[in-house]
Amino acid sequence: MLARKEKNHILQVLTSFPATVLVGPRQCGKTTLARSLAQHYYDLEIESDQLRIDLDWPRICSENELVVLDEAQAFPELFPRIRAAIDSRRNVAGRFLILGSIAPSLMHEVSESLAGRAAVIELAPLSLSELSSNRLDDLWLYGGFPEGGILDATRYPVWQQSYLQLLIQRDLPNLGLPAKPLLTERMLKMIAALHAQEWNASKLGGALGINYQTVNSYLEYFHGTFLTRAITPFETNLKKRVVKHPRVYLRDSGLLHALLGVQSLEHLLAQPWVGASWEGFVIEQILATLDTSKGTPHPHFIRTGDAEIDLVIQYRGEIWAFEIKLTSEPTREHTKHLISLGTAIGAQRKILVHRGTVTLGGAECELIPLEGVLKEIG
Repeated sequence: MLARKEKNHILQVLTSFPATVLVGPRQCGKTTLARSLAQHYYDLEIESDQLRIDLDWPRICSENELVVLDEAQAFPELFPRIRAAIDSRRNVAGRFLILGSIAPSLMHEVSESLAGRAAVIELAPLSLSELSSNRLDDLWLYGGFPEGGILDATRYPVWQQSYLQLLIQRDLPNLGLPAKPLLTERMLKMIAALHAQEWNASKLGGALGINYQTVNSYLEYFHGTFLTRAITPFETNLKKRVVKHPRVYLRDSGLLHALLGVQSLEHLLAQPWVGASWEGFVIEQILATLDTSKGTPHPHFIRTGDAEIDLVIQYRGEIWAFEIKLTSEPTREHTKHLISLGTAIGAQRKILVHRGTVTLGGAECELIPLEGVLKEIG
């Protein structure tokens, strides 16, 4: 089993909270990681496990051993019982590890029943910091899902297509998405085509034959199953006109490439939108690798009429600005906007992330390859 970087974080949190909630997309490795931490495991999407935990509940309440409750959003009536079990022995930590792949359903139950009793950790698919550096291109092409090709290249893109069909046919409707599967699939393909661009719900709705309010409501369902991410503009008091629409990304590069019909790395590199794919991939790698033990930084971007920065985060008490370029030989021209706009927003770190191997530091900005960035922020 691959070592997951979040394992130590989970173990640390389990020493402080009675319950820990581990969220993330289906098949990202939550179950494998959780089962390595505890012997008592229940998959609450399976009716027999719901019955089994009902019969085992007196023992669970009386013992201090860690219990894993997988896909807990499928059995919401269990949450009041978890709360009662915690409150009966509030000083005992590390009793429940709760997993879920549908964030809104799970977090509703957590906020209703376990507020103040549980810590929440998000597990992403595999990142470069968990693999060897020579897997960079494979990870970019196939994405980070363990079964999606990074461990066995023959599984791409069939695995991604099957994964998306499961979400479209089952998970999204179960979450409450009212769209028919064909419309959902069309919308996902259009979002993939608009990957990394500013969100225009009216334009997308016009192409789909629905209004912009409906488009925005459907997008929230995609966010809730960890398919997409919206990155919002950075709040600033610059006098320049600043773009105020979010950018929307497919979170996993393998799913993006499967939706857009990419067959190989050579095919990917020939696409006119390859830079947008690289940008989204790097952003997800950075966000997945951040040390979140003191809170999760919110990602932003900033764009004015003549300059932009791809990623801005407030991290370790500083503003870090990242410009992402698909080049192995960055030039002064590549850093121009990063320096000017990064200085204007008061960024303490201005980093150009590139595909080369050279790291250069300077008073105005830093040039660092992706692997170096991940080592520094991990």
